[in-house]
Amino acid sequence: MVDIATRVWNHKWKIDPIVRSLIDTDFYKLLMCQSVFRNKPDTQVTFSLINRTKSVRLADLVDEGELREQLDHVRSLSLSRGESTWMRGNTFYGKRSMFSPEFMDWFEQLRLPPYHLEKRDGQYELTFEGSWPEVMLWEIPALAIIMELRNRAVLGTMGKFELEVLYARGMTKLWEKVEKLRPLEGLRVADFGTRRRHSFLWQDWAVQAMQEGLGDSFIGTSNCLIAKNREVEAIGTNAHELPMVYSALAKDDDALFQAPYDVLRDWHDEHEGNLRIILPDTYGTQGFLDNAPDWLAGWTGIRVDSGDPATAAEVAIKWWESRGEDPRDKLVIFSDGLDADKIVTLHNQFKGRCQVSFGWGTMLTNDFKGLTTGDTLAPFSLVCKAVTANGNPTVKLSDNPNKAMGPEAEIERYKRVFGVGEQERVEVVV
Repeated sequence: MVDIATRVWNHKWKIDPIVRSLIDTDFYKLLMCQSVFRNKPDTQVTFSLINRTKSVRLADLVDEGELREQLDHVRSLSLSRGESTWMRGNTFYGKRSMFSPEFMDWFEQLRLPPYHLEKRDGQYELTFEGSWPEVMLWEIPALAIIMELRNRAVLGTMGKFELEVLYARGMTKLWEKVEKLRPLEGLRVADFGTRRRHSFLWQDWAVQAMQEGLGDSFIGTSNCLIAKNREVEAIGTNAHELPMVYSALAKDDDALFQAPYDVLRDWHDEHEGNLRIILPDTYGTQGFLDNAPDWLAGWTGIRVDSGDPATAAEVAIKWWESRGEDPRDKLVIFSDGLDADKIVTLHNQFKGRCQVSFGWGTMLTNDFKGLTTGDTLAPFSLVCKAVTANGNPTVKLSDNPNKAMGPEAEIERYKRVFGVGEQERVEVVV
């Protein structure tokens, strides 16, 4: 096991590129990339970094030269022979050869496209433009790089013993969370913390701690490289990116209304079993479910990723019942803003009413809150989203208006088309 504190002190991170592989990314990214490669390969998109926590002035904390060095390193990466063999030959969700030969041939030749970077008002404007299958793979490494460079800037001011104490406290804090989860009968929890992790080494340590501390209750990680190296399941399905881009490509309001269902129709043709998970909140969960075709009720489950999680789960349960489905056979995956206490509460609240699983993100892989003077390592809300598709702006409404994004006029149009009324605002922490 790596002595992280000593590694930080001795090498000041130079031995460790932040992103060391094209599969140092979330599994759902690769699954979505294959779907896009098959269904929308010529779509031109722009992705942009968005720092929701304006008080964290990234351009004042992160050296531009170091940022460019790390981004350029990612552009030099290509799939290794071992990584290709893992993707081509491994079994994912009980299915061998999840990735088609055509997709793998393309992916093995891929180098990520150029980026555009400039400073503005204490923040970095970082954008990526080009074909959707290529550009979409920038999202996770871009977020991991920015987050870790902020952390490195803070850690670089610390002495050897201060670093040792910091990481000892961080490990203790995480282990106490593991101990809090241990008594939960039937717990199913996965690591979803790649995008806003403290560092690759810390995420890898957290996965090992979960393996030892939770045993079979730890069901895997979204990080493909760690899944490969630690021989655990790679976990993930799909994300808001697909309906956001499909919707931006819609020719009129009728096509816009159908776009989120078109996404899942394409997904239905490619995947089965536990990959058939609905993410209904892009334009409001209630409206999406009310108007969903009956065949979607037969899918395996739903992922809850915004708004009040208990409320969203209750909506899903009522919907399944209204469509003649038994909620006890259905899976609800909670994945928004989780920490140990919330996992305990939700597990106890819905155990026996439906199948429950948790995708634990930032507060698993980057919870150093309260461990430094001034809370300089506290996580903050950073995203990288598709903002245009074929020149049209994208929109996300979410079940939490604080997560909404897009031009105001388009947000109002989408609210009208999808019948979204008043929504409760929930603080976005990460």
